[in-house]
Amino acid sequence: MSTPSESASPGRLRLTAYAAAQLLLAIPALAFLVLAVVGTATLVVWVGIVILAVAVPCLRWIADQHRVMAARVLGVPVPRPYRPVPRHPVQALLVVLRDPMTWRDLAWAVWASTFGFVLALVCVLELALFVLLPLWAFGIRAQMEARSLVDLWFLASSRTEHLEQRVQVLTETRADAVDHSAAELRRLERDLHDGAQARLVALSMSLGLADQLLADDPEAARRLVNDARETTSAAIGELRSVVRGIHPPVLADRGLVGAVQALALDMAVPVELDAALDGRPPAPVESAVYFAIAECLANVGKHARAQRARITLMHAAGRLRAVVADDGCGGADPASGSGMLGIGRRLAAFDGTMSVSSPSGGPTVVTMEVPCDLSSPRTTPSSAPG
Repeated sequence: MSTPSESASPGRLRLTAYAAAQLLLAIPALAFLVLAVVGTATLVVWVGIVILAVAVPCLRWIADQHRVMAARVLGVPVPRPYRPVPRHPVQALLVVLRDPMTWRDLAWAVWASTFGFVLALVCVLELALFVLLPLWAFGIRAQMEARSLVDLWFLASSRTEHLEQRVQVLTETRADAVDHSAAELRRLERDLHDGAQARLVALSMSLGLADQLLADDPEAARRLVNDARETTSAAIGELRSVVRGIHPPVLADRGLVGAVQALALDMAVPVELDAALDGRPPAPVESAVYFAIAECLANVGKHARAQRARITLMHAAGRLRAVVADDGCGGADPASGSGMLGIGRRLAAFDGTMSVSSPSGGPTVVTMEVPCDLSSPRTTPSSAPG
């Protein structure tokens, strides 16, 4: 997650409002700092775990607010630097304690509740006291930029930490990609073995029997040949189905927009497509996004009990963005099914992300983003209701 930055620098009043917020947040920052220290010191007993379970999330929330303010003051994006926390309590505790940002948050809380508190107080008093208005008018921006730089020195990942996180992410996504590829190969092998291969074996046996009966019973041989012809048609159909599972011909012929439009037309519920792409993504990205959208639509048809669905495709700021939304019953949990997990793994191999918003009662919105560039414009913008 990245904190947003504002294209225009905040005005003096907004900067003073940030200083007032920092002034107010300094007190709870100090309180949760004390709790975190106490919790760490009492980890040998269960009460320390309870204290940390309260103090660390609260302190991280306060740090997040300062990251947002610093990002807006300096006009730069600031990623949230914490390592992902697993659900298992013991594993979560170990991850939090091993995360360098946990300890940097504690050091930042010392700064924020002491010198940072004084600096924020000065910024607020300059506006409140008439005699200091000239200093406020000319100095508030420099003071808040200095405060923000110090905040980010504590709260933003260093280059080394960023590289370590990047290596960890690449290691995990590579392992997921290898597992996914192995699973796909096993699926293809199973489909070929149980489908086309079995039919081709039956075809061979039918033709062999027909050859034996051709001289003595031509009519029986003709029936076997007819059966063999039907078996051949079925085998060809199953081979085409396997090929579509690898790389759908419609995707190669019509591009991502055309292929997604074909998916929308095959749905039992009306699906509206709003797509605007000035070119085509790289083939692997195009395939990954296509299958991700196909899985989302399959979930809509199987579980959502939706009346309508909508697909949005766009490319901006070097990222391909796909949104699949429906007006169904909601309650989708990405962690509860292999399909949504597969989407996440497929996109993660390309540094892509997936987020799901699905409150009980709906609507469900699945947002997928993949960084990529578009090639020459072979796909034209389109909008088609299903």
